[in-house]
Amino acid sequence: MIVLLAGMIGSLLWVRHIQRQTIRLLGVVITRDTDPRKELPIAGVQITAADGTTLIRDVSDSSGAFTIVLHRRLLQGRRVVLLHFRHSDYQPLDLTVEVSGNITVAALSPVERPKPAQDNLPAHTIGNVVIRYSIKTNTEVDVGSTVRSFEVENKGNVRCGEGPLCSPDGKWKAASGSITLDAGPNNVFRNGRASCIAGPCPFTRINTAALEHPGRAVVVSATVWSDTATFLVEAEVVHPMISDVVRNSYPVIFGNALNFTLPPSAEGVSIQAEADGQNIFFPLGPNLLLSWANCNARSNSDQTHVYRCELKPGYRWLKSAG
Repeated sequence: MIVLLAGMIGSLLWVRHIQRQTIRLLGVVITRDTDPRKELPIAGVQITAADGTTLIRDVSDSSGAFTIVLHRRLLQGRRVVLLHFRHSDYQPLDLTVEVSGNITVAALSPVERPKPAQDNLPAHTIGNVVIRYSIKTNTEVDVGSTVRSFEVENKGNVRCGEGPLCSPDGKWKAASGSITLDAGPNNVFRNGRASCIAGPCPFTRINTAALEHPGRAVVVSATVWSDTATFLVEAEVVHPMISDVVRNSYPVIFGNALNFTLPPSAEGVSIQAEADGQNIFFPLGPNLLLSWANCNARSNSDQTHVYRCELKPGYRWLKSAG
């Protein structure tokens, strides 16, 4: 135990020592644009830096974030370091940043690609875009109801004596009875209730605990400490099931790109749009393939999904937005 404890303490001290010997540069890579709404994160950017003799590399993730870990000893007191950002779709960027721990924001300019001659491209229009998806939800189908009665026989005004069951005050002999209800395979009871309907009801007590947490089968019992009484039990019968509910979402359009976010449970994502005057459903699929746009997606820390679809050459929005 002493050796194990010493090893744990030594490991902890060594981790702290390593942390003191390194500097973490945190940052994000975004698209350079005068419109803040179009400063989108860029994934897959190669980031390199040198801390003296070692070359450190990292790649921006789906949110554009990156981390560069530098060794203090190799920096030899330098307060700045040069970061290189490279991506085939963006102009290269060399950025000098301080090693004081500030967050670095690297804005890359897209590479200007030669545009196809507009005269040779069809003027297709896309408009009235609606995002459709489904989520699974628990539903219940009403399949009927149950009504049952039962009696508890007893003779009133009989002293309890040494009997096994007595009235609440211990004075009179009592009796109990019960009834079991079965909702059937894959069904459950809802809104169960029980009451005394005949006999000396003020001198009865009903145990309805089973009705408070109903399932397929419930047992209702009653106690009588006077003459015979009759009880009635009622409940609705429902069939629980999981069904798909279709939801609609509306994207935001900035320039040539539309943006939308979906919950983690979203399935069967498709885009309903008016293409050249015809209302068409476009399944997005796992590969995010559209005939009129290039799409990509990333996940947030809460597992929601962020989508962005940019129009392909030859397409334009029916009504410009953003």
